[in-house]
Amino acid sequence: MMQFDSISDFFNMGGYAFYVWLSYGVTFFCLATLIITSARQKRKVLIDIAKKMDREERLKETRSTKS
Repeated sequence: MMQFDSISDFFNMGGYAFYVWLSYGVTFFCLATLIITSARQKRKVLIDIAKKMDREERLKETRSTKS
């Protein structure tokens, strides 16, 4: 395990701070984007399924009233 003498040494990351924090930033950004887009797609799919179920229910009702 790597130990640092001060908090500034931790944030400096031995001279590789730009690459380390950039990689963390890109990773968290990608994960957040994935989570948000997945949640939106899930909501859209559930809404589409609910609409189709309502449509089929209405079709069953109209068929049963015509017969």
